[in-house]
Amino acid sequence: MFELIIANLSVRPLRTLISILGVAIGVVLVVLFTGLTEGMTNDMAKRAANWKAEIVFTRPGAMTYDSSNAPLNTAYVDRLLQIAGVNSAVPVIRYISSNLKSTFGLQQLDGVEWETFAAMNEISLVSGRTPKSNDEIVIDERQIIQDNLKVGDRMTLFGNRDYTIVGVYSPPSGARIKLTLAGLQEVLEAPNKCTYILVKVADGADPRQVAMRINQELPGNTVNLTQDLIIDAQERVPGVKTFLRVLVGLGAFVSTVFVLLSMYTTITERKKEIGILKSLGASTSFIIRAIEGEAFMIGVFGIIAGLIASFLGSIIIKNGYELAFEFRTGWMVWAVAIAIGGSLVGALYPAWRASTIDPVEVMANE
Repeated sequence: MFELIIANLSVRPLRTLISILGVAIGVVLVVLFTGLTEGMTNDMAKRAANWKAEIVFTRPGAMTYDSSNAPLNTAYVDRLLQIAGVNSAVPVIRYISSNLKSTFGLQQLDGVEWETFAAMNEISLVSGRTPKSNDEIVIDERQIIQDNLKVGDRMTLFGNRDYTIVGVYSPPSGARIKLTLAGLQEVLEAPNKCTYILVKVADGADPRQVAMRINQELPGNTVNLTQDLIIDAQERVPGVKTFLRVLVGLGAFVSTVFVLLSMYTTITERKKEIGILKSLGASTSFIIRAIEGEAFMIGVFGIIAGLIASFLGSIIIKNGYELAFEFRTGWMVWAVAIAIGGSLVGALYPAWRASTIDPVEVMANE
């Protein structure tokens, strides 16, 4: 049986190659694009939680990725500093807007008091100076390289406001572009407001105990431990899971259709061969197994080609475009299942048609 399957595939190498490429495209759709999406969302979450502060104090609903509000009064900073175990507190405004030039079509900005924010999170300027006026910004090293910018360049934000790049900082922490707290408050018309407050606990203090005290003394707010913020980035980025489901469905559709079309045309051309096999005693189940075996081998070769293409693509993405990429075993298993399942399902109808061929009629017509 195996020799027959390989022989049938090798007789029509071009058609077999096209079928394998079709299955490989389905694998690439699942593995490559889900890996890129996973990598970028997780990179975003890690940067957003790359703070040395152990606690994030905010209002309910303020920390989702589709919100750009500043519901928290900065007066909470003084109240937090009075709670036992709190060493320092730094207010931050986070603003998210659409930007077609960015990876996900979104751009995130932070408004911070640079000196206190940098001291708490152990980041420093690698060139330039700190932002002082409301029209000055600092950018992290990766963004500078990615956008081919330098200190002194101008950048347009919020549609029509020009800002001067006065410094470059490292390592990345939160948004890649940072304004002064007062500057973002002015833009949002939210004086004395912020999105959240980073809380650094005193040496030797238990963050969970401090968080419990904050909850007790300032009820009605949201108190998160920083370590809990990177649980599932996809849950906090709108539309990502729907996008991944569409990719998986598209991969399954492509694999199935390619194999269906290829096997159907192959069966049409091989009526005489199948008629001879049936006249020699080949059963209906034998014919179906032979056709399904060919589809299975196409799926296997397609998986190998797709995984190789995905691996090479990930190298190009990471090195050529400096984008985050993560291979996930779960998505690779899905890709394999889709490729094999799509190939077998796609070959079902052609296999059934082949099994119903009447050898007498074929011989008479030929």
